[in-house]
Amino acid sequence: MIQDRLTKIEEIQHSVKLRKIYPSLCRPLDSKIWAGIRINTSVSVETLRRALTQLQKTLDEKLSQTVDVTLDPNTANPELILSEDGKKVRHGNIKQYHPNHNKRFDKYMIVLGNKGFSTGRFYFEVQVKGKTQWSLGVARESINRKGALNLCPESGNWTLWQSNEKEYKACESSPVSLSLNVKLQKVGVFVDYEDGLVSFYDVNSKSHIYSFTGQSFTENLYPFLSPWSNGGGINSAPLIISPVNYNE
Repeated sequence: MIQDRLTKIEEIQHSVKLRKIYPSLCRPLDSKIWAGIRINTSVSVETLRRALTQLQKTLDEKLSQTVDVTLDPNTANPELILSEDGKKVRHGNIKQYHPNHNKRFDKYMIVLGNKGFSTGRFYFEVQVKGKTQWSLGVARESINRKGALNLCPESGNWTLWQSNEKEYKACESSPVSLSLNVKLQKVGVFVDYEDGLVSFYDVNSKSHIYSFTGQSFTENLYPFLSPWSNGGGINSAPLIISPVNYNE
């Protein structure tokens, strides 16, 4: 339930305050409550407090911020296969013929949503079940689509990355390893444009994974999905834009 998420936010807020007041208590948080939470010492406690307070305010409004994401075939790398309804994407072994216009990613296995957002808040969920590699999040409209691309905010994308089946990272300029106790099955992505916030959630365990805070957005932001290579079949499962379960 959403109330469960709010309770967990209150617990992490309290823990952050204790860490500031009593450094001797700096030990890992209860992994059953907030697996993989990372305290970035370069970010002030006040910034973290504001971010967590914003999460608390918006989680109970999540359903009203849910957006219906459909993937844009005109942005998809030629080796990606999209479902007819635009809700699933997987890697195929054969490059398909598509017009090579400016919107299309030509090197990396990336596709964007067909609608960008330049104000307010939005939330969507992606099923990652059965995959060993993927990356997802949001990207600005001017992201480089031709040739090399770094996964980091400086390159216009705010993403999580899974590799080697159970290795997870937040794609900062220096990637941040995330110690998660369970393999992710479904990831929620929440964006507050004006507040410069991009947050990721483990939908199944109802817990926060990571947040990019203090960002400055000046362009349209688009949902960003990359199923990566199918790895000879071991990573052939699709990424799926999932309807939000109102009972979760």
